[in-house]
Amino acid sequence: MAQKFYAVRKGHQPGIYTTWAACKEQVDGFKNPRFKGFESEAAARAFLEGKDEAKPTQTYATPATITVYTDGGSRNHGNYKNGQVKPTDKAAWAYLIEFSDDQDAQSKAGSELGATNNRMEVMALRNALMALLDQGKANEAIQVISDSEYVLKSTKQWLPGWKRRGWKRSNGAPVLNQELWQQIDQLLPQFKDLRLDWTKGHANNRGNQFVDKLLNQAMDQMGQSGTIKVSKPAPKDSMPVADEKLKQDAINNINGVLNGEEAPKQLHPSSDDDQRISPDESARNISESLKNLNQNHDNND
Repeated sequence: MAQKFYAVRKGHQPGIYTTWAACKEQVDGFKNPRFKGFESEAAARAFLEGKDEAKPTQTYATPATITVYTDGGSRNHGNYKNGQVKPTDKAAWAYLIEFSDDQDAQSKAGSELGATNNRMEVMALRNALMALLDQGKANEAIQVISDSEYVLKSTKQWLPGWKRRGWKRSNGAPVLNQELWQQIDQLLPQFKDLRLDWTKGHANNRGNQFVDKLLNQAMDQMGQSGTIKVSKPAPKDSMPVADEKLKQDAINNINGVLNGEEAPKQLHPSSDDDQRISPDESARNISESLKNLNQNHDNND
């Protein structure tokens, strides 16, 4: 796991710490602490000295034990003025889950054709919440950071009204991405301490930059025409063709027995004499012919 640096700007003893445990001691019980984790000491020192550029997320009296970054994006024609999303337009979502202990961070991304940017933002949040529940993290203090005002306003302000109006907006129009919001509405109450905060997109928020890069990689892996790249299955081998002479000899012998007649011993006798055999010998020849057919089939595999 990569080294992290924790900068405590407001706490019992401001400074830079290299473990979460040491940082936690400085912020626990301190009113309105200011602290943040970084990948480099230089970035941590900039935060400590108040030189960080990004707008800080909301601070809490109790630090979160899990930090989640979510993001969604698209490369569709609906991103332009008077544009419309096309069925082959690329879109993707991604999330990053970081833990305050030594547990490795988790990330995931997915893609979809013909989806809007907002739909991908909502899907990233839903999938992250589902992943946390699957791991039994519902009772943890969790901070979700997103650059989508649509997601944050929906969860904090609009969701109760949508439900009250039967999943209709204030103008009577159906709520967009309704099935996703209904799932999120079922997920949110299951968390004991869930905080949703905004960060400026494409700034210097490391987690936000990570998920933005991850979802773009997911779109890069989609086909150039907008279709998902899939491998074509290899054609199945054709069944080997049995030797035609062996097959005809077997048929002739079988016909002879069924008709109670003496069957020709060979289809192409070596002499002009018409060689005839008894029904018992025909039966033996049938068995031999079938054996030859099987051997011929095996040799062709």
